[in-house]
Amino acid sequence: LSRAMSVTWRLRFEGAEPVLAEMKKGPVIYCTWHNRLALGMPIHRWFLARQPHHRLVAMVSASKDGAVLARYMEHLGVQPVRGSSSRRGARALREFITWGKKGYNLVITPDGPRGPRCEVQEGVIVLAQMTGMPIVPVSSKIHSKKIFGSWDAFQLPLPFARCEVRMGEILRVPREADDVVREAARGMLEQRMLDLTED
Repeated sequence: LSRAMSVTWRLRFEGAEPVLAEMKKGPVIYCTWHNRLALGMPIHRWFLARQPHHRLVAMVSASKDGAVLARYMEHLGVQPVRGSSSRRGARALREFITWGKKGYNLVITPDGPRGPRCEVQEGVIVLAQMTGMPIVPVSSKIHSKKIFGSWDAFQLPLPFARCEVRMGEILRVPREADDVVREAARGMLEQRMLDLTED
């Protein structure tokens, strides 16, 4: 059902060329809002068509709902890592770092798994600092969609919806960053993602 729906969506990418160029140097961290996850796999397939070596690891909640999503991702060739800020966080971070060292691109929802919606938490900044991998902010405007009553106001594109996928300026976090630098990077990433987001 997911594949049948997604092939009808009309995706247009903005700002993808610098990301493709960066991926030729090494893996990146994709950062996208929790309520835009429906577009995750179509975006992954678009990049896969342009860079066949592109491999992806995604952070998935350690909840029962996350188990269903993890199996779905595995079916589509994405490696899930189970954990969040509230459960298995430290272990999931170590697993993420290991996959990054193996050359996998990482994807994380900085406001998941429970919000607040569209507020970046520190985890993605720590991950970027420890791995040295650049962060790619990703958001979208979905022109025809159903919005659910969940905490994140999850957006599901309707069949044949136009979806503008927007990628912002890449952000790097220095290895020697202290609390002040990490907080500045967190605020900068949040603002870049909000600038890309249009409901």
